[in-house]
Amino acid sequence: MSQTLVIAEKPSVAKSIAAVLGVGNRKDGYLEGGGFLVSWCVGHLVELADASAYGEQYAKWTLSDLPILPEKWKYTVSPGTKKQFDILKQLMGREDVASIVEATDAGREGELIFRLVYEQAQCKKKIERLWISSMEDSAIREGFSHLQPSVCYDSLYRAALCRARADWLVGINATRLYSCLYHRTLNIGRVMTPTLALIVGREADIAAFCPVPFYTVILALPGFAAAGERLEDEAQAKKIMEACAAAEAAVVKKRSAGKRQRSHLPSMT
Repeated sequence: MSQTLVIAEKPSVAKSIAAVLGVGNRKDGYLEGGGFLVSWCVGHLVELADASAYGEQYAKWTLSDLPILPEKWKYTVSPGTKKQFDILKQLMGREDVASIVEATDAGREGELIFRLVYEQAQCKKKIERLWISSMEDSAIREGFSHLQPSVCYDSLYRAALCRARADWLVGINATRLYSCLYHRTLNIGRVMTPTLALIVGREADIAAFCPVPFYTVILALPGFAAAGERLEDEAQAKKIMEACAAAEAAVVKKRSAGKRQRSHLPSMT
């Protein structure tokens, strides 16, 4: 009997899918039953290799070795999750597994997580994509009734691949460059560093802030007050206050047009 292997991104998601499919036989790292094997990735099982994987000289940080630009990208299995990767590789290689359902999260990162495991395991079996945004039972059933060929998501995978490699290039090269220049470890990242710069800039603005006095003319009316704009010129604010002192304020309401109320004397703060 042929089996379908379903690979989710997290154990909790795998359990939800297994419950809907009626898969209840718990094994080590997966569930089995009713023609399905349901397993999970536990996040990023496969990652881009460190710079030292491209040559022994990159084990030390030197300016002369920069930039590091791999011609062929290398990947490695995370030591902490190797056991789960080996389980997935073994499941993919089983003779009774005829096809695979990619059930990682619907998005760029979910696509990358599955594809890297699939490539690292050197699997060639047919893939179908489960694309759902809800873990309700009805949504899972609907998703399995509309599985799509994996080629429909190849562009999403390539986009995720480019993002990951860009992060690597910026992180590895810029971190080594600034660390060598300033003789201390300075971690630089494509997202982390611009975000940190925004925070530092904001802190600098706050530290350099000098309070400036301003004046606002407030017209007190029955039930509410009308305030003018902030003015830095005290004399101008006094002129407005004096001009309003003898004036009447007209309050127009949607269902009561032209009702006039005498204003109270304006004040200035």
